[in-house]
Amino acid sequence: MENNIAKRIERLRNLLQESNVHYLIVPTADPHLSEYVASHWKSREWISGFTGSAGTVVFSLSEAGLWTDSRYFLQAEEQLSGSGILLYKENTGNTPSIYDWICSRAKEGECVGIDGSLFSANEVERMCKRFREHHLTLKTDIDFIGPLWRERPALPDTELFYLDEDYSGETLPEKWSRIRTQIQKAKADALLITALDEVAWCFNLRASDVEYNPVAIAYAILTNDSATLFTDCSRITSKARAKFLENGIELRPYDTIYKVLKSWPEKQRIMMDKEKVNYALTSAICHTESIVSAPSPIALMKSIKNETEQKGIRNAVVKDGVALSYAFRWLERMVEEGHRVTELSFAQKLHEYRSQQKDFFCESFGTIAGYGQHGAIVHYSATEESNAEIGKEGLLLVDSGGNYFDGTTDITRTVILGDPTPQQKKDYTNVLKGHIALANAHFPQGTRGAQLDVLARQFLWDSCEDYGHGTGHGIGHFLCVHEGPQNIRTRDNGTELQAGMLISDEPGLYKKGQYGIRIENMVMVQEYANDDEFGKFLQMETVTLFPYDTKLIETSLLTEKERNWINQYHQKVYDKIAPLLDEETRIWLSEKVKTI
Repeated sequence: MENNIAKRIERLRNLLQESNVHYLIVPTADPHLSEYVASHWKSREWISGFTGSAGTVVFSLSEAGLWTDSRYFLQAEEQLSGSGILLYKENTGNTPSIYDWICSRAKEGECVGIDGSLFSANEVERMCKRFREHHLTLKTDIDFIGPLWRERPALPDTELFYLDEDYSGETLPEKWSRIRTQIQKAKADALLITALDEVAWCFNLRASDVEYNPVAIAYAILTNDSATLFTDCSRITSKARAKFLENGIELRPYDTIYKVLKSWPEKQRIMMDKEKVNYALTSAICHTESIVSAPSPIALMKSIKNETEQKGIRNAVVKDGVALSYAFRWLERMVEEGHRVTELSFAQKLHEYRSQQKDFFCESFGTIAGYGQHGAIVHYSATEESNAEIGKEGLLLVDSGGNYFDGTTDITRTVILGDPTPQQKKDYTNVLKGHIALANAHFPQGTRGAQLDVLARQFLWDSCEDYGHGTGHGIGHFLCVHEGPQNIRTRDNGTELQAGMLISDEPGLYKKGQYGIRIENMVMVQEYANDDEFGKFLQMETVTLFPYDTKLIETSLLTEKERNWINQYHQKVYDKIAPLLDEETRIWLSEKVKTI
């Protein structure tokens, strides 16, 4: 692989030189600016060899660097080794930004190249301003990877189907009415929808175009009296087509979105989020005064789950708990009997048990099964080369999830099959205490996730320890496992938590070369109390159903309230899951939820 990467970079630099382009920025993105992209758009991975889901690589004629966040530091170090690409660790205090790196090296008059369809309009505007200050030029219509990537995967061609209201809980006219109200409030005539999960939610549309994300490659435009869907129409099922025609949706080929925008009427104001819509789309509109730049109203609507969606999520976690019970019991039995189980084979077994559950569609992301020191790699992905055998000596971190027609799941458990050390128990318990503190939070309406983040970190901070990722991310309903705008992290994004939002609760601790610990449940924001004097208060409803590893709990570090919470949670797990298990697995589960 190293040799292939070196040859690809050499060919790329030849193209750059021939075109008089001195720097090339290659992000992890598709034209929809998705977090996870279809194979067709994995250009950064193809040219660098780094397979993480986030990162940007920059090439000059003699140097190269890759910028990524703390989830991928260890993985990137391994995968970039021998490629000539240096790792730049984001948010560490002394790492130059991509712009600083380029501007400190580039000579006056040199050219920076990008593919404008892979960057937001606002990001390109920021680039132009910064590079202009340093007398550099920016070309926005460059795709140097495409001509080099001879075996580039084709565009996705999976079936596009309609998600019935029995699962979605809302008809298309009902959704559109709410959206149109927001379009009118913005004094616009139309909304351009480019995010794949927003298109999916707006049209009750699902597909398998992006691995682990049940979305279709599509754009849409919603006006006050029309709805247009741009996609490969040949893939739409007859049932979905009938639903779309019934609701007056115009179906158009995917690439015709540019033609429609180029001929957009000057007096028709079109709303779009220039922070999330790619530059090539916005620049296709001739009359810039027609653009109303504002956040998409769909993102917030989608994040607040209706009663049907909430009920579906509670159904999905029960099925997930059943699958996890069978998988972890299988793991313990196999290791105890001396059979070889690896990170990959356990991930496959977990997928097998999930796929046996009703309404299972796909995994919600690739299972992270990290044994021993691999658990310290936050988003570790086992390969045939790294695939470790699971034993009794180390900790095993398993982060996994499923997409069911009635909901999306995301859960992390850290377990040990042998006897833990006192330090492992202390570390695990400090993570668990933060996890419980967030789950127990009561907070006034108007609270933002950043204001709650410290609850999950407080016990680690007491030991001068921390973790580099966020504490919680939004989760879609039979959609993307990472969903905005809600989150819980140190950096405030201004989004208030509201009843109906589904979020993860996942503090962690990672010790390089030793082990990783992460404990994750999904929590649903719900109303708690409404006081005449102090207003409305909210709380977290823990919806995930699977026991913690009590062998790793140092009970002397728990308060009585924390101990009671664990025991009550474990009783709920048993009550919900046990009736659906066979007798042997039910006995196994009863041992896991014994009172502590």
